[in-house]
Formats: sequence, C-alpha cells, structure tokens
Amino acid sequence: MSGVWVFDSNGVIRLAAESNGRRKVLVHLPSDQVVSSYACLEEILKELGWERYYGGDPEFFQFHKHSSIDLITLPRDFSKFNSVNMYDIVVKNPNMFHVRDMETDIYRA
Repeated sequence: MSGVWVFDSNGVIRLAAESNGRRKVLVHLPSDQVVSSYACLEEILKELGWERYYGGDPEFFQFHKHSSIDLITLPRDFSKFNSVNMYDIVVKNPNMFHVRDMETDIYRA
C-alpha cells in the first residue's frame, strides 16, 4: 500500500491519513464502477462470495467468506469509509478492486 506508515502512541503501525487532501475512491475493476455506497459494495461482494456477518459491534458492517478466515470490517457510516478500509478490500479481493485518486484519476495500490 502506498502512503506513509506511522507508529501511533500505542506502538501500533498504521497508514497515516492522506496529507495531500486528495480523495480516494474504490473501483470495481471488472465493471470499472466506483463504489459509491454500501449497497453497491455489498452487491459486488456478494457476487464474489462474501456474506454479511451479523454479530459484533453495531457500529460496523462486517463481511466474511466461508472459504476463508478473512473478515472485512467497515464503519457503518459510509462517510467514514476511508482509504485504509478500501485497501483492506483490495488485499482480500486480488485483481477485483483498486483504489483511485479521484482528483488526478491515477490508480494507486
């Protein structure tokens, strides 16, 4: 993943917030569709074998695959969906999604 990795006060490494102010978008590569809502994302994830996981914190949406131990956890509020969440989806779905810099139309991963 591109970006700046930092250690937080607890010693956990994380991807720093985008400092250039550019907005990122998640793109479904086969359809070249920008994911603009959770309804859109859930439809694509279902086609890829992901199912909604009910149980856990009500502040998050979660998806899992029976064929995997992977779990995708997303904030319930789509406005809080950020590049870290997007890259999590990209890593768990190789060759299906990409993160794009919306302002310059450059693909990054």
